[in-house]
Parts: sequence; C-alpha cells; structure tokens
Amino acid sequence: MLKKYFKRLYQRTMHEAYSRAHDEIVNALQNGGTCLDCGAHSGYKYDLLNKRIGIDKSRYNGIEWNANAAQKALDKGLNVLQGDLNKDMERQDEFYKCIFGLSVLEHLLNPCNYLRECYRCLEKDGVLVILTPNISTYFTSALILAGKMPSSGPHPDSDALLKKEELFRVSNENLQPDTETDTPVHRHLVVFSYKVLKSYLSMLGFEEIRGYGYGLYPFPNFMQKPLEKLDPYHCHQMVFVGRK
Repeated sequence: MLKKYFKRLYQRTMHEAYSRAHDEIVNALQNGGTCLDCGAHSGYKYDLLNKRIGIDKSRYNGIEWNANAAQKALDKGLNVLQGDLNKDMERQDEFYKCIFGLSVLEHLLNPCNYLRECYRCLEKDGVLVILTPNISTYFTSALILAGKMPSSGPHPDSDALLKKEELFRVSNENLQPDTETDTPVHRHLVVFSYKVLKSYLSMLGFEEIRGYGYGLYPFPNFMQKPLEKLDPYHCHQMVFVGRK
C-alpha cells in the first residue's frame, strides 16, 4: 500500500511538472524563433511542439549524447546532433529563442557550465526552461535521518539502492542500473536545491526568474496544489524559467 501511495504521488508530480514545462516552452516559441532541445533523444518533443503550435522542423534543434537516439531523430529529418552537454556548445552567441532541458541537469557532470552556455547561446529576451529534481526535500531529509543513502529522486544512485536499500522505489521494475557509465541515463550526479538554482540563474544574468515546485511528499495528492504554492522550496521536482 505504501509503495502504491508514493507511486501515485510521483506520477501526479511528474505529470504536473512536465505540463508546466511544456506550456512554458510553447509560450516562448509561439511567436517564432528557434529552439534547442537538450537531451532530445529521438526528437519526440518536436512532435509535441508541432502539434501545439505547428513548429517547422527548421526551428527545432537538439543535442543528444546517445548516438543511436540522435540517428533516429536525423532519420526523421530533425536536426538532432550527438553531443555532450558537459562541454561548451558549438554555437555562436545569442542564437536560440528558447533552450530547454527537461530531466537533464541532474545527469550532468558540469551542470554549472551547461547553464552558462545556455545563457550565452540565448538571444536577447530568449527563454531558458529547466525541469530537475530538488535535493532539499522532506523525503530526502527523512532518509538521511533514518541512516539511509537517499536516491536523488525516483532513480537509483547505486546498484545497492536499486536492489534493496531504497525505501520506496517508484521507478520501473525493469529499470537497469547504469552506475558505471560516463553519461548515465538513470543516475543523478549533481542535484540542486530550489534556492541554489534560483540564485545561480540570477548570478548568470537571467531575469524574470520564475520557479515552481511539484510534489511535496509525503502529503496526499488532494493537498498538493496549495502546499506546492506555499512551499515550493521542498518539493520533489522544480521547474525554472528565466529570461535573458
């Protein structure tokens, strides 16, 4: 019962967080401009944008570390290139109207450099949209107090956590660990807190920064919306939007 309870919380959290992020991306691009999808996989977010605002393929660009996924996007006629977001972007200054990375920041070895590069590559008044987990959750604190090594989200940080140590695993039962890879899909490397991420975006020069929190665990779903507005600082997922 407890596992099902947390799984329902997680499902609702991710639905709300992704819905907010998608709406922000659409709003940024509805009047034109090009975008960069960071962690584009096979380009499936292009389909979402095309459905909602009829975006032309020439306006959509992506970076994806997995060569097979990037090739699938290229086969569909999408400009998704294989690349490493830990390194500087091969693009001139002030090129994109919108850059977005959804569930990407926490998988990077050099997330601060990535955010600096996003700022550099955005045009004036361009928009950055980030969705990432929050390290400062009540759930994380409870695990530490219990003497556990917490996962930085629903995905395991180690094989031991995947097998037996994680208290409430809500990820797929068939999830395969990738703890030894240089570019992990499931493992979280650097996880920001709400206050630190907002402060760092401001330090970089972003303006009109808006942050949203989703999933204030362990409270039930019917209480989530008002609690998320009262305390976004300790929610499981956070969406940040900043304008250059």
